[in-house]
Amino acid sequence: MQYAKLGRTDIEVSRFCLGCMGFGKVTENALHKWTLGPDDTKAIIAQALNAGITFFDTAMAYSFGTSEEYVGEALRSLAPRDRWVIATKYSPRPDGASDGTSGADYIRTCIDNSLRRLGVDTIDLYYMHSWDYHTPIEESMEALNGAIAAGKIRALGVSNCHPYQLARANDIAAAHGWARFEVIQSHMNLIFREDERELLQLCAEDQISTVPYSALAAGRLARKPGETSKRLELDTFAKGKYDATAAQDSLIVERVAEVAERYETTMTAISLAWLLTKVTSPVVGATKPHHIDGPAAAADLVLSPEDIAYLEEPYVPHALVGVMANQKKG
Repeated sequence: MQYAKLGRTDIEVSRFCLGCMGFGKVTENALHKWTLGPDDTKAIIAQALNAGITFFDTAMAYSFGTSEEYVGEALRSLAPRDRWVIATKYSPRPDGASDGTSGADYIRTCIDNSLRRLGVDTIDLYYMHSWDYHTPIEESMEALNGAIAAGKIRALGVSNCHPYQLARANDIAAAHGWARFEVIQSHMNLIFREDERELLQLCAEDQISTVPYSALAAGRLARKPGETSKRLELDTFAKGKYDATAAQDSLIVERVAEVAERYETTMTAISLAWLLTKVTSPVVGATKPHHIDGPAAAADLVLSPEDIAYLEEPYVPHALVGVMANQKKG
């Protein structure tokens, strides 16, 4: 496994991050019906630690906070605190939601609740899960900076925002002497590459780490066309992101399969090795222990420039999907 620093911080993480959205209690109104209980969570996290993965990503929104509970319990039981880096996220309040508290008070409450569920004193990396259009960014950045000053957070990140929003937030932080966003978590993989237009250049120039989610397009880049899985069948959110462009994306998926045969490895390893050439630490989910094998194989896999170009050549522009498509325009 390879390792890298997050942004301008001293936080070192593995070049792959284990995404923990697949862990948590399944309830009647849960968005994800394919999540795993605490024992399976622990088994997969143990496999990840053994493979050298030290970076784990969850959120208060995943399975109504039970992902944080399962992940925190597993990590604390498996390895000393200094052997793993935990990232979690708070969800901005929806439009019109108010209990009489300020946006800053809401953020502070979310932080304390995540600390409690994770069972830790400090969150290594804390994200704004999507852009908060209902709290002034100055108020959010000041509250998050206060949590760093209090020792509750080590570094800040933001997920699902436009490049101009990231740049603006960090300019405001710099003007006030506050902590900035050191990490951006966005949607990027071989069949969705819109971040290459602007975001990756901004991050390279400003030393902001890129930690994209959906690295395998919810499994689509790990299986030949026609193959399926429980998640592919049940993940309605992912269907909303990828089904509309499945025909054009299948050309890339077929090339991934072809290149994997040439390298005598898996499609997962090829897809992730390509992504490693672009970003700091892709977020990769796992619902079985052997799913960790893909990131482990990709960590040391070097694709030729010709194969990289071959994988990229069929790509056509995509409309924004998922969270970004649903956000109000800034």
